[in-house]
Amino acid sequence: METLQALLLVVQVICAIALITFILIQHGKGADAGAAFGSGASATVFGAAGSGNFMTRTTTALAFVFLLNSLVLAWMAKQQSLEAGRLNIVEPTLIEQPADADTALADEPPAATPDADLPQIPE
Repeated sequence: METLQALLLVVQVICAIALITFILIQHGKGADAGAAFGSGASATVFGAAGSGNFMTRTTTALAFVFLLNSLVLAWMAKQQSLEAGRLNIVEPTLIEQPADADTALADEPPAATPDADLPQIPE
């Protein structure tokens, strides 16, 4: 179970980094407005029409994997906490008192007075 959780954590980190990268690489809706005025920045590595489609599909797939992976990791963490909670349950114990509590107190020596704890001053 720990090996699977470690593998899922690695997938989660890689997926998060890939998501951040793909989101930052994509052009916004207003990015093509500059191309209308003669800017040559509209040409991309994947072609003018194919970049949005490829990037959008890849981002969607990465987001789906990230969400599904997050749900599985959360479920695994819940199961681990439930198992740990079952192991640490402490049953309450009863403290039995003597049958005759009044006589038990009468057998004890009297409590020392506060002055008895002080050292005596020689005269």
